Amino acid sequence: MATAAKTKGMENLSFEDALKELESIVRKLESGESALENAIEDYTRGTALKSHCEQKLQDARLKVEKIVQQPDGRLATEPMESE
Repeated sequence: MATAAKTKGMENLSFEDALKELESIVRKLESGESALENAIEDYTRGTALKSHCEQKLQDARLKVEKIVQQPDGRLATEPMESE
């Protein structure tokens, strides 16, 4: 299946690599020079990359901790409160 091929191996992509590939796809689609079939495949890959990037950001957000000063002056970390 073409969709499976377009998302294969994506789980190992870093956020930066996925974003770079997504930006490349967007530029290619905006140029309008791709054949329809290639544009559809690129769009499908781009959608999967967007989801991958969003998940990476969510994972990072959950790992972020804020530094707080304790009453005795020591610094400690605690989980970042969700908005």
